[in-house]
Amino acid sequence: MLGWLQALMPKEDRFFDLFERHAQISLECAKILRTLLDGGERVPQLSEAVIRHEHQADEVSAEVLFALRRSFITPFDRSDIHGLINDMDDAIDQMRQAVKTISLFDVAEFAPDMKRIGDLIVATAQISRETLPLLRAMNANAGKINEATAKIIEIEEESDHLYMRGLKELYRAHKDSQPMAYIVGSEIFSHLEKVVDCFENVAHRMSGILLEHL
Repeated sequence: MLGWLQALMPKEDRFFDLFERHAQISLECAKILRTLLDGGERVPQLSEAVIRHEHQADEVSAEVLFALRRSFITPFDRSDIHGLINDMDDAIDQMRQAVKTISLFDVAEFAPDMKRIGDLIVATAQISRETLPLLRAMNANAGKINEATAKIIEIEEESDHLYMRGLKELYRAHKDSQPMAYIVGSEIFSHLEKVVDCFENVAHRMSGILLEHL
């Protein structure tokens, strides 16, 4: 009877598999978003691709929460599993929010600093994708996890700088003639910057999980 029940229970590795699948979807989505920020005729098509990836990520998140409800034993604290997948989901949700704004206002040209933040989004998504598998043996990989966290924090600070500079340039360009262009541009900037913030939250969450297990 016990063996039958154990066979039905999700294995601990299942959570890591799902985290890594979500991270891969987020990285692919980040790359699509960065291509979109180059502008042009492909913006609507690429916007749809971002939304499709966000739906895929939602499905993975749902699997994590379902597995969490079914599991007696988890690789680390249940609240951290819940928090980690939520933090990861927040990042791709902000990518979706960015393209929804872009689609709503038919934006096809993007400020240079939007593109630079797009580069940083890809960088943080890549680091997250590379770091999440290290949680499978977190004590052995403590140094690498801490290095990844520090790097993402550094990137987030650069993103903040680009965000503020981008807003200032938008204001100067449109304050007298096109206030709506400033409003739309600032909304896009905000969502892009929040993507990086969300990946920073993922990094802090991984670091916190590590601290609890040292």
